[in-house]
Formats: sequence, C-alpha cells, structure tokens
Amino acid sequence: MSEEEEKKLTESEVPENLPILPLKNTVLFPGVVVPITVGRDRSLALVKEAYESDKTIGVVTQKDESIEDPEPADMYKYGTVAQILKLIKMPDGSKSVVIQGKSVIEIEEFTQKDPFFRADVQSVQQEMDISGVELDASMRSIKETASKIVNLSPNIPSEASIAINNISSPAFLLNFISSNLQVSIAEKQGILEIKKFSERLEKVMEFLNKELQVLNLSEEIRSKVKTDIDDQQRDFYLRQQMKAIQEALGEDSEQQDIEKLKQRLAEKQGLSDDAKDTIDKELQRLEMTPNSSPNYGIIHSYVEWILDLPWGEFSDDKLDLKRARKILDEDHYGLEKVKKRIVEYLAVLKLKKDMKAPILCFYGPPGVGKTSLGKSIARALNREFERFSLGGIHDEAEIRGHRRTYIGALPGRILRSMKKAGKGNPVMMLDEIDKVGSDFRGDPTSALLEVLDPEQNDTFMDNYLELEYDLSKVMFIATANSLDTIPAPLRDRMEIINISGYTQEEKIEIAKKYLIPKQIEENGLSKKQFKISNKAIEKIIDEYTRESGVRGLERQIGAVCRNVAAQIASGDIEKMSVGVKDIQDILGKRKFFSDVAERTTVPGVATGLAWTPYGGDILFIEASVSRGSGKLHITGQLGDVMKESAMLAISYLRARYEELNIPEEAFKYWDLHIHVPQGAVPKDGPSAGVALLSAVASIFTQRKVKGTLAMTGEITLRGLVLPVGGIKEKVLAAKRAGIEKVFLPQKNEKDVEEIEKDVIGNLQVEYLDRMEPILDLILEDKPVQDPKEFFKVPDSHKNQVSGNNAKSDSTQEVTVMD
Repeated sequence: MSEEEEKKLTESEVPENLPILPLKNTVLFPGVVVPITVGRDRSLALVKEAYESDKTIGVVTQKDESIEDPEPADMYKYGTVAQILKLIKMPDGSKSVVIQGKSVIEIEEFTQKDPFFRADVQSVQQEMDISGVELDASMRSIKETASKIVNLSPNIPSEASIAINNISSPAFLLNFISSNLQVSIAEKQGILEIKKFSERLEKVMEFLNKELQVLNLSEEIRSKVKTDIDDQQRDFYLRQQMKAIQEALGEDSEQQDIEKLKQRLAEKQGLSDDAKDTIDKELQRLEMTPNSSPNYGIIHSYVEWILDLPWGEFSDDKLDLKRARKILDEDHYGLEKVKKRIVEYLAVLKLKKDMKAPILCFYGPPGVGKTSLGKSIARALNREFERFSLGGIHDEAEIRGHRRTYIGALPGRILRSMKKAGKGNPVMMLDEIDKVGSDFRGDPTSALLEVLDPEQNDTFMDNYLELEYDLSKVMFIATANSLDTIPAPLRDRMEIINISGYTQEEKIEIAKKYLIPKQIEENGLSKKQFKISNKAIEKIIDEYTRESGVRGLERQIGAVCRNVAAQIASGDIEKMSVGVKDIQDILGKRKFFSDVAERTTVPGVATGLAWTPYGGDILFIEASVSRGSGKLHITGQLGDVMKESAMLAISYLRARYEELNIPEEAFKYWDLHIHVPQGAVPKDGPSAGVALLSAVASIFTQRKVKGTLAMTGEITLRGLVLPVGGIKEKVLAAKRAGIEKVFLPQKNEKDVEEIEKDVIGNLQVEYLDRMEPILDLILEDKPVQDPKEFFKVPDSHKNQVSGNNAKSDSTQEVTVMD
C-alpha cells in the first residue's frame, strides 16, 4: 500500500453512527485486511444488513474473549472503521467476512442493542510527529528487525519479509506489523489507542526486539537439540549397521548375548537360590537397558562373574595315602613333620568323606620350600592350585572386592582365584601372610579372619558379588617368615607348622635331586656334559653360603653351571666334572669363615646363638674393661631386654665376686664396655643372657671362653637358666659355624629330642639348669693373668674416684649408655 492509498483510506468520511461488531481475539488496525468468522446471532444480523447497504461497520475488541454475549461495558472504547470486502457463506450456517480497517474511532454512546449493536462514534486522528531522515531511519530499522523475525520464526512464511519491504507507507507498515505481533490482545489494543506515531513506533520496536531475543534463544536451543538428535541418530544408524554385520558374520548381537547368558544360567549346576534370583533380576534389567548405556556393561560383567565362579563344582580327591606320600617325597627332601601332617589330613578326609578344610600355616625362614610344598599338596590331592602373594597389600578391598558402584570394580583376590581355579575345592596358598600392611584403606588381615575360619567361610560375602559363597571346601595354606607381625586372632585360626632350616646333609641331597638337574636344564647342558662331586657341593655349602634354606645354594650351583656352559659353548671343552679344586677357580675366594676359634683367643669374648626370621645365627659378645669409676657402656644397637640381661649378669657377678675370685676393685675402679658386633643390625631378646654372663665373667676372671662352644638361654637374678625358642635353627647355626659343643637350657631338652639325630651328628649338647656351674663348664681353668694383679689400681686413682663420688653427693650407680 502506497502513502496515497493509505491516506485516502484513513481520511475517508466516517459516519456518525455505525453498527458495532464485537471481536473475540482480534484487534483490527487501519489498512489491514483480516478474515473473520461470524457465528453469533447479533453478528450475523449485522453483517447481513451492512453487506446489503454501504458495507461499512465499526469493529471493537472484547475485553474478555470468553464472554459469549458481550454487553457494551465488555468492549473497549476504541475500535476501527472497517469495510466489508467479501462475504462467504459456510456450510454450518455461519458466515466468513473479509474486512479491511480504515481508521481509528472512539465510541461515544451505544444507541442500539438489538438485533445488533449500534453506536455513535467519533473519528480519531493519529498524529505523524516525525519526518525526514528520522522517519526513514526508523522505517529501515523496523523493517530489518521484522525481516529477522520472519527469517527466524518457523511459523511465518518467508514471503512476509518481501511484503514488509514493499510497504512504502510508514503508518500502514506500523499497523501491519502491529497486527502480526506475537503479543496479547490487551497489548495490541494499547498500540491501537496511541495517537502519536513516535510513541507507537517505540512501543512496536520494543515488542519486536523482545520477540527477536526469544527467537534467537529458541534457535540456539533448537540447533543444540538438533545436533544432539543428529548424533544419536548417527550412533543408532551405525549400531544398526554393526548389528547387521555381526549377524551376517555369525557374531553375537545384543539380544543373542543376553540369550547366551540365559542359556549359561540354565546349564549352570550348583547355583544357590539367591544367586539364581539375582541373575534373573539382573537379566531383566539388562534387557531393558540399551547397550550404549554404561550400566549395560556393569550388569553384563556382574552376571558373567556369577556364572564364571564354580558353584558346587569340585574336583575328585585322590585319597591314596601311599601315592600322596610318594609325591611329597618326590618333590621335597626331609620335612618329615609337614609330610606327616598332610598324610594325617588325607587319612581323616578318607574316613570321614566330608571334612572342613583346615587352615595350615607354614612358618620358617626363606628358601626352605614353603611355597613349593603347596604345589605338591595340590598334586597329591589331585586339586587345582592357586597362589597369590599378600606381601605389601594395604587395601581391604583386595580381599573382599569393591562395591559395584565403583568404576572398574572387581571381586577380591579370593574369588578371582576361585574363578581361575574353576573348581570349588582348590588348594589356595596365601603367600607372605606376615607382610600384610594396614592403613587408611583398611586392614586386610581383618578381612582374612572370615576367610580363614572354617566355621564362617561357608558363607563368605564379597563386596562385589554380595552373595554368600562357600569357601569351606578350599584348603587354605598360608606361609610366613615371622609370626610376630600376624595378629593374634588370625594366628589363632591357623595351625602353625614350623619348617626349620636344612642341615648340610639335607642340602647335599636337595642339591643332587632337585637343584643340579634344574640348573643343568636351565643353562642348556645335559647330564653327560656336567657332573659335580659331593665334596664340591659341601665346599659350596660351607664356604659360599650361610643360610637356612637353599636359594643361595641354587644361585651358586647356577653360577658353576654357567661357567661350564660358557667353556663348552666356546669349544674349549666337551664336558666337565667339577671337583673341590675347581670351585675356587669358578666362584672365587671363599665368602664365609668359621672364626669362632680366632675370636675367643682373648678373655671377654663369648659365642651366643641367635634366632632370626631367616634362620639361626651365631652371635659374638665382646667385653673389655678400662680404668674408671664402675660405669657400664653397652653398644651394638641392642634392645632394652638385651641391655637388662647384661645388667643381670653384672649384678650376679657382683653378688658372688669373692667365690669367683674377682677383686672388689674391678667393680669400683674399672669401667665395663659390652659390645655385640654387626652394629648395623638391631638385636634384642633374653636368649643371650648366658652368653653375656660368660663374656663378663671371662673379662673379670681373666679366664678365656673355651674356643669351640656356643650357648643360649635366659638368666634370672636368682640364678636360673630359662628356656628359649628356635632351638633347631640355633643348633644348625652352630654346626654351620664349626661349633663342637652347645650349652642349652635344661627345659629345652624336649626340643632337642625332636631334632633328627643325623642333624645333630657329632655336635655335643649339654644342658644348664642354674648359672653356678656355667663358669667351670665354659671358661678355661687357668686365667691369662691373675685378676688381683690385673685389676690393681694406684691409690691416686682411688682418691680421684672417691673425690668425684663425694662431689656428686650420691651413691654410685650402674648406667647404660648407647
């Protein structure tokens, strides 16, 4: 519409009295053409009469569109003069009219209600208060904004933008846009009633900007949602293609995977009712979960774990006692006590048919065959063997597993070993149980309490599985080097079987039967190419190893085999028989010496026997005196118990100095220093009491300790010798060191009787009940020097010591210093 057409339309004469047509949900603006459906009786009568006359009517909007039969008070005061352009009769009796607004009117008074409304009206002139550049800029701005809205709105055809740009009349452009605004009827009515053009323009621009912001935000959301939907559609399409390819290749699709799990469930024997119910529920969840969901993999893994575990699947035990004993003898030399206990277990199992498996703990120094013994037991029983090390484990979840809510959760090591074994009654070895640690993640030993209790482990509960699992048929075997670090409740659940160190004879047999054949094979030799004499093996044991087990011996034998292999490979020799003379050339100079005789050539040196987690060892105790004031110095990184043993020895000698021919001056004017060599190694315990007493008595009496004897035992202030532990290890250590005689507490006689006679061999064993006869048995008869002459001090030294004591104003005390 041009400006001339718009001006002609709006400035046309307005009758003083007009028929009034109330509209429900439309505001008619001047110049705008709108179709209206007429259905009310009043409206039909009005349209019929007006169409037959001059076709001019007044159009006013209702305040509330829900009112079906409005009164004058229900209509706005301002409306629009309209021209009926076309009348269309509808099949249902209603009529549609196409009307065009001409100008704004104000209703002064209603003059007629029936058969339709009529009212006196007055024309309202709208003021054009802007012009020129300002008007052009405003029009350009409103057109650009309206075009953007048309382009962004999905409900407005793109042709509307062309129509807007073709409108040249500013008033009609504003009316056209106002008519199509996405605002309420009341807000449109407010625009119609504004008389100044600039105010109307500002109001329309405000609505347009709001609409543009809403559409921009909607477009952002729509594009984001569209991208997400596109990605999902792409993923779905690719998965469908992959599914079709899998089916074409004969691979499992998602549904086939679930069917496979159901088939495994139907075939699985021995499942508990709780396990079956749990799997049924999880499979139902799995069917409702898309395979793209993270939960699909979690549920699938959980069901697989339950089905993979052996439920009621047991291997048949071979309860042939002779065969079992033969296998144990084949794999291990010696260890009679352990083999006897295993055969006893098999015998009870054979008679009773069903017995809860015992919890055995093999305790002893490294290298004595604790771990390999477990494999032999499994072979003798015809059971699966599983081993895992507990050394360094700090997390309780390693035993009990993690909750399924954790990412990457798994069952604990117990159930993982059961899955690997595939049977419900394997031999399971818990290696290094004494090296389990505890920290903020929990105490794994507490989790082991249920596992290692035959009365509880038939209902073991893993955090991941959350089902009761029967471990009562599993034969658990633990190994430990020390019992001190194992908590008392856990130690109480196990039967401790002590495996002592090997004697020289046993080591020779082990080397011949097991170690040498193994090293020959590992180093690419044959039995014809390599031989070694018994004397050469003895030399390796005596001069190149000092251990309870045989690991060091195996390494040395391996070194000999490698040397021979190198000579054969280079073509120097074809075969070799290694003798005593060849050992030093191959292994170098000897590493260990028996220095007992050399160490005890002076008074004040005694040889004790000690026990360590790595076997027995000899312990030298040295005592020396120097002029002083009767102080005691102790060095060698000794513990409190060992220091107290030294003080006990001194107190015992001071109380009997006259009968032992020790001058009184030795305690008053001489300082005593006790040292235990290998100061970097901490030492403690009461078993060195007898050796400490011997060393101190030797220095005070100036009588040397007999060279080739050693001793152990705890002493008391009353003169008793109390029993100590680790007797077999200490006896073996004495034999290795070349000791000819050992003194042990009388109450340890029963422990010596348990040691095989060939272990003791020609080693002399004597027993002590009290401390009185120790000195005559252990010390040489004649002193090196007369004690009275040795401990004689000049009067000047006595006066100096007395003066110092008077200054200190205190009685003299024995002090312990590190």
